[in-house]
Amino acid sequence: MTPYDFIQSVTSDAPKRAKKWRSLSKQELNQILIETPPVWKGSSKLFRNLREKGLISYTEYLFLLCILTKPHAGFKIAFNMFDTDGNEMVDKKEFLVLQEIFRKKNEKREKKGDEEKRIMLRLQLYGYHTSTNSRADDISNLLSDTTLLVHFFGKKGKAELNFDDFYRFMDNLQTEVLEIEFLSYSNGMNTISEEDFAHILLRYTNVENTSSYLENVRCRIPEEKGITFDEFRSFFQFLNNLEDFAIAMQMYNFANRSIGQDEFKRAVYVATGLKLSAHLVNTVFKIFDVDRDDQLSYKEFIGIMKDRLNRGFRETPKYGLKDYYVCVTTVTSEHLRELWKQFRSRDMLG
Repeated sequence: MTPYDFIQSVTSDAPKRAKKWRSLSKQELNQILIETPPVWKGSSKLFRNLREKGLISYTEYLFLLCILTKPHAGFKIAFNMFDTDGNEMVDKKEFLVLQEIFRKKNEKREKKGDEEKRIMLRLQLYGYHTSTNSRADDISNLLSDTTLLVHFFGKKGKAELNFDDFYRFMDNLQTEVLEIEFLSYSNGMNTISEEDFAHILLRYTNVENTSSYLENVRCRIPEEKGITFDEFRSFFQFLNNLEDFAIAMQMYNFANRSIGQDEFKRAVYVATGLKLSAHLVNTVFKIFDVDRDDQLSYKEFIGIMKDRLNRGFRETPKYGLKDYYVCVTTVTSEHLRELWKQFRSRDMLG
């Protein structure tokens, strides 16, 4: 898939246009990757600037999804996982080794649940084709250069990646996705409405009747003040620390205490080190305090936000997941067989 496909897959419910599958020669691939900037020139507009001029592998897609839900405090842990020799630099070989381990781990997870299947179904919608067919590994080896590899390690693959650049990349990616979601509602303004904020939070969740939550906002915040991007970003940084916050919330539950706005802000700060604005916290309460008792229970908030954090990859599709998945993988296998034939014919001609 392309950088544009990736952005679309995590910020929209469905592709804006039909995506046609195509095969690339090594020369065509190199031509596409030639405009990939080095990591020290990265920005929060990297994927938007590259658009179709790039290539992201399946394993990299999983890696990027993890970045979107990782707290900033976890960036160092992620880097150290790649830095297998402990020299505080990561080379291309180390990066590829851990990615391979990561891919195999996700293949094993597929047997335990449907999350991996949902990821693959989402990929299919946005034009990416993958399969558990062993030939896919051979094809990925032939197409060794990708946008991420060139971005991190240069066109010759000899550069090394340091932690500061790695941290900046992860932070920029989180910011870019949030900017796209925010701008889709702000219409060029500096804020989005509290109701739009509620719409964004309830996307990709299992909430069936969102109208009651939206009605809460309309009735309980009659004078619109708006949510700034800084507030918006700080809330999603908090969501990436949701597990730590959930522990604090459970302590209130064990003490048979509900949680008010002051307790909520304190729990967020203690668990994550983030200070959420009073208006942002008030808006969250007005959205999720369904019984309108000015208290927020674990059930009213944590369960819904865990779904939102995973951007729909834990949702169960409405129409026959098993049948649809069989159909998708059948088509995928056909594409891969055709692609394999093309590579084999090139090898014989070469």
